[in-house]
Amino acid sequence: MAHHDKADAAQSSAAATPAPIHASGVLDHESAALTKASPYAWYALSILFLIYVLNFIDRQIITILAPDLKRDLGLTDADIGFLYGTAFAVFYALFGIPLGRLADNWHRVRLLTIGLTLWSAMTALSGFARSGMHLGLARMGVGIGEATASPSAYSLISDMFPKHMRGTALSIYSAGLYFGGGISLMIGGFIVEGWNRSYPAGGPLGLVGWQAAFLAVGIPGLLLALLVATLREPVRGLIDGMPSPPSPTPFKGFLEELFAIIPPFTFLAAARRGPRAALINLAFAAFAAAIAYLLIIITASPLQWICVAFGYYAVFSWATSLRARDMPTFKLIWGSRAFIAVVLSYAAVAFINYAFAAFAAVYAQEILGQSASTVGLWIGGASAVSGFLGVILGGRMSDILMRRNAAGRIIVIAFGLIAPLPLAILAFTLTPADGGNILLKFTLYSSLAGLLSSSALGAAAATTQELVLPRMRGTATATFFIGTTLIGLALGPYAAGHISATTGSLSTGVLSTLAAVPIGLIALAIAYRTVPSAISGLMARAQAAGEPIEGLG
Repeated sequence: MAHHDKADAAQSSAAATPAPIHASGVLDHESAALTKASPYAWYALSILFLIYVLNFIDRQIITILAPDLKRDLGLTDADIGFLYGTAFAVFYALFGIPLGRLADNWHRVRLLTIGLTLWSAMTALSGFARSGMHLGLARMGVGIGEATASPSAYSLISDMFPKHMRGTALSIYSAGLYFGGGISLMIGGFIVEGWNRSYPAGGPLGLVGWQAAFLAVGIPGLLLALLVATLREPVRGLIDGMPSPPSPTPFKGFLEELFAIIPPFTFLAAARRGPRAALINLAFAAFAAAIAYLLIIITASPLQWICVAFGYYAVFSWATSLRARDMPTFKLIWGSRAFIAVVLSYAAVAFINYAFAAFAAVYAQEILGQSASTVGLWIGGASAVSGFLGVILGGRMSDILMRRNAAGRIIVIAFGLIAPLPLAILAFTLTPADGGNILLKFTLYSSLAGLLSSSALGAAAATTQELVLPRMRGTATATFFIGTTLIGLALGPYAAGHISATTGSLSTGVLSTLAAVPIGLIALAIAYRTVPSAISGLMARAQAAGEPIEGLG
C-alpha cells in the first residue's frame, strides 16, 4: 500500500464516507496506534528537511540581493517589502488551501515533487527579470509552487511520527526555514560579488550578479525533485490507529477548493448555495474593496492592497464554502476559538520576524556599510545556526511542557514572541557611530533574537495538528499558513518597507512592527485557556459537527 494513493474520505459532500471512529480515536479494525518512528521515517524527514531548506533559500535570497535590485530595477524599500512579502504570500496562501486539500486526498509525495519542480523553475526564471513587474510575476509562481510543501510535509510527518514525537519532528522539518534562510544570504552574497567582480560588464547572456544568484539557487531544486519522487507514501492515520481509506475522487475536492477560492468563481460557488450566500459574498467583496481603496489613498501602493484585498476576499469565500461542504472540518478549524487563537498568536510572531528577515541584510549593507559577501557570511551563517537551534530546542521544550501542562506549547509560543524584543531593538538601532566591530554586534543581537523567536514555530505547528482529525491535517496546515502569510508575510515586510520609505529611517520601519506584540499576547491568553479543552474534547466536537464517530452520546 505504500505506493498507492492514501487519502482522507469525507473531505467534500461527494467524497466517500469515512469509517466510524471510536471516541478513543481507534477504528473498529485497529487495536492500537503505533508508538515508534521507523528508521525510514527519519530518512524521509531528512529529505523533507532538505526540501524546506531549498524552499527558504529560494524565498529568502531576494533580501541579500535587494540593494542590487533597487539599483538595477529602480525599486524602493516598499517595493522590496512587496516582492519579498505580498507578491509571494498571497499566492502562497491562496493556493495552499486547495493544495492542502489535495494533500489530504491524494499522493503527497507526488504533490511535493510537482511543487518543488515548479518553484525551483520560477526561481531560476527570476534571473531573467527585466523589471519589478517581471520579478513580481516570478515571485507569484514561486509562491504557488511552495504552497505544496508544508501541507504535504506536515501531513507526512504526522503519519510517520507518533503524537508524543511530533513537536520534535515538525521542529526538525521547520528548522529548514532558518537554515535555508541563512544559507541563502551566504550563497547570494558570494555569488553577486564574485560574479560582478569577474564580469563587471555582464557575464554570459548579459546576466549580472543578482541574476546569476537566482539561477544558482533555482536549478538544484530541479535535481532534488528526482530524489523526492522516490519517497514512499505512508498509510494516512495508521500511526494514530485511525487508518483512512483512499478517496475515490481525490481531485474533485481539489477542484472544488480551487473554484471556491479563485475569483470570480468564488461568487459563482456562493450563488450555487443560494441568494443569501451570494449576498454575503458580495458584501464582503465590497467591504474588502473599500478598505483596499482607503489604504491605497493613504499609502499610494495600489498593487500591495489590491493583492491583499484579493487574498482576504478569497479566503473568506473559501471558508464559507468549506462550511457548506464539510462542516466537521470547518468547525474544527474556523469554528474553533483555540485553533484561531493559535494561528493569530503565531501570526504576530511571523509579522515581526518576516520584517526583520526582509531587511536585516539591507540594514547591514546600507546603514552599517558592509559588503554583500561579508553580510552573507556573518549574518547568514549565524542566523542559520541560531534559527536551527532555536526551532529544535523550542519544539523539544514544547513536547516536554505538554506532558506537564496541557497548554505547555502555548507557553513556548509566548516565549518566542516576547523574549527576542530587547535584542531586536538593540540590533536595529545600531549605527556606525557606535564603534567597535559593528557587524559583530549586529550579528550577535540579530542571531540571538532569531534563536529565541524561532522557538515558537514547532510548538504552534504541533498544536494545530492536534486540534483536528488526521483526515484534516493538510487543510489545517494550509489554514495555519494563512496566518503566517496573509498576516505575517504579506503585511510585516511591506509595513516595515513603507514606513522606512516614508520616514527615511529603516530602523523606524523595522521596529514599527513591534506594534503586533499586544495583539499576539491577547491571542495567546485565549489560546492558553481554550487549547487544553479543545484537544481533550476533539472527538466529541467532531461528532457534534457531523463526523461519524462511535462511542459518544
